[in-house]
Amino acid sequence: MRQAAPSPVDGPKTALVIGASTGYGFATRVATAWGFGAKTLGIFLERPSEGRRTASAGYYSSAAFHKLAEADGLYAGSINGDAFSDDVKKETVQLARKELGKIDLVIYSLAAPRRTNPETGETLLSVLKPIGEDFKNKTLDLSNGKVTDITLEPAEEDEIVATVSVMGGEDWQAWIDLLGEERLLAEGARTLAYSYIGSEVTWPIYRDGTIGMAKKDLVQTGHQLNDMLASKYGGGAWVSVNKAVVTQASAAIPVVPLYLSLLFKVMKEKNLHEGCIEQMRRLALDHLADGKSPVVDDQRLIRLDNLELSDEVQNEVSDLWDKVDTDNLKDISDFAGFRKEFSALFGFQMEGIDYDEPLETEVRL
Repeated sequence: MRQAAPSPVDGPKTALVIGASTGYGFATRVATAWGFGAKTLGIFLERPSEGRRTASAGYYSSAAFHKLAEADGLYAGSINGDAFSDDVKKETVQLARKELGKIDLVIYSLAAPRRTNPETGETLLSVLKPIGEDFKNKTLDLSNGKVTDITLEPAEEDEIVATVSVMGGEDWQAWIDLLGEERLLAEGARTLAYSYIGSEVTWPIYRDGTIGMAKKDLVQTGHQLNDMLASKYGGGAWVSVNKAVVTQASAAIPVVPLYLSLLFKVMKEKNLHEGCIEQMRRLALDHLADGKSPVVDDQRLIRLDNLELSDEVQNEVSDLWDKVDTDNLKDISDFAGFRKEFSALFGFQMEGIDYDEPLETEVRL
């Protein structure tokens, strides 16, 4: 029997979540719906079922969200399509005007591998590469659990530009500009985008690589949006730097799965581990609830990664990084926990589920 949801606290009552079906975006939607009792409109690109072909995991998660929200009397609307496209933006405006009214909170949480520029029609691909020189380090082969060495060649200039276009702040800016033009932003409207900085181990491929360049652009866009929202609506814009978690995107980044396996070992032993939902609950209650102002560092970043990057955690992870190899991986890391969380992204290895029971694969949002 499902437990009753806790009573919501005062906070945003209407939320648009762009990139709402998995990871931090989905967790934010959960946190704002049940944490604040907010109406939520989610934008995502997921595959529905077709014949004998099942839907994508994010589609089923969103369908479950709709079902549970309806049971608790919460409005949930969704648009399944390319959030970069003008068509989806227009559809969002129409649905928001009909069902939400003015929007208090806009969450931008896209992690897409490609983007078609609506103005030029050009499709750009993001890449996971270092900049300036080769990157050599340990990595983890998820197919066989072996620790190996990897060498990544640096990105070309056009690859850097493309990655910034896909994963930077340009589309976030376009969304907020459109909502403002359509008079759909409420007084005091706030918007957040998500980023990651991480450990020095991952900096060459993440913070100082192509993704890092895109995230720097995202932060700069946040400053520009903050100035506009503050002057026009008394609101603001922020980038929240979140903890490393298992997502489809993070699992695809070389070095990161090995780092996560070691990080989880340390943080679980210290009772500091958080997943997406715990992080977004903390974000909602500590930074977005009524009477709360986002707490930021000297670069105006919300730092939910403070536990991960504490000296006590990072020193232990660094020691383990120097030692880890294929032979001792299971003993000094939480690779088993990483694999379990990765499987759970697709609905497998979930406790309390009888996988031999028949189930309905065709569901509607």
